[in-house]
Order: sequence, then structure tokens, then C-alpha cells
Amino acid sequence: MTKVVIYSTNHCPYCRLAKSLLTSLKVAFEEIRVDLDVDKLKEMICLSNKRSVPQIFINNQSVGGYDDLAALAKSGKLDGLLHSN
Repeated sequence: MTKVVIYSTNHCPYCRLAKSLLTSLKVAFEEIRVDLDVDKLKEMICLSNKRSVPQIFINNQSVGGYDDLAALAKSGKLDGLLHSN
């Protein structure tokens, strides 16, 4: 099963867009709120080398933020990542 994880904050419009995009595609995801847990923020930075949110991972592979996710969806490559198991 494909594992999708989104590191996000409550007030981030790009986080909401990313979650909305995945929801519209009927993709289940785990949301990790870095604004509620400083250890999760450190984890996100360690995994992605970035401090901005959202940071999105598919099967433990970083795909970047919302713009990157939207570009993957538009190009058709997101479907391949989601069904690569």
C-alpha cells in the first residue's frame, strides 16, 4: 500500500491545497503537524533538508511541497508514484 505523509501547519494555505488535491484524488494520507510538535519539525527538516511546509513524502520519497505535488499531478507522474508498489 502506498504511504503518503504530509508535514504541515494549521495556518498554511499550501498545506490545505496539498491536502485538498490528495483528497480529490481519493488518496489517503497521514498529516503530521509540525506546529504542534518541535520534534516533528526537526524530523521534517532532517528528512527533507527544508523548513517550509508542506513537505510531502510518497513511500518515504520526498516529492517537495504543494507546487511540486501539483506539477506531478498535472504531468501524470503522480499516478505512477502512487501506484508504484
